[in-house]
Amino acid sequence: MPDLSAICVYCGSNAGANPAYLEVARAVGRGLAERGIRIVYGGARVGMMGALADAAREAGGEVVGVMPRQLIDREIGHTGIDDLRVVGSMHERKALMVELSDAFVALPGGIGTLDELFEAYTWAQLGIHAKPLGILDVADYYSHLVAFLNHAVVERFLRPETRDLLVVADDLDALLYELRVWQPANVSKWIDLDDV
Repeated sequence: MPDLSAICVYCGSNAGANPAYLEVARAVGRGLAERGIRIVYGGARVGMMGALADAAREAGGEVVGVMPRQLIDREIGHTGIDDLRVVGSMHERKALMVELSDAFVALPGGIGTLDELFEAYTWAQLGIHAKPLGILDVADYYSHLVAFLNHAVVERFLRPETRDLLVVADDLDALLYELRVWQPANVSKWIDLDDV
């Protein structure tokens, strides 16, 4: 069973259109803090990122932010967290977030959130790390993405075992359970290697 003492949470630096997004960011921050799970996140004090960090801090949780220097002003780095690490690039940000975390959870967000999630997902597929990944699907935000991944399996661009590396739930307790029982797949990336 994976150790879940530190979870990386990917989410938007905007609040999004649905008030449920900010509500779940706060609930996840509070819920992880109450379980003694350190949060690693993108380091902003605005949007969903800020709501996540503030709720975790209010609940006595430990929060580590990671932000590239060029985004400190644009994403407004959070100076009220335990540890804000300033790095040189987005690549360094993503690599450090993976290094500091035992698991990864995506909340609603834009292309930056998807970029972070899919890099960690790709690294799991390639065996670069063996850490669980999950999506907390708030108000069906990710339902089309999940359908697309299932479609990629049908179209033979994604192995079923690789698809199963990314767990999806609409409730934090259910998601944490799935992350705890998660097992890494030991399969080749290639579906039709004989055709190469």
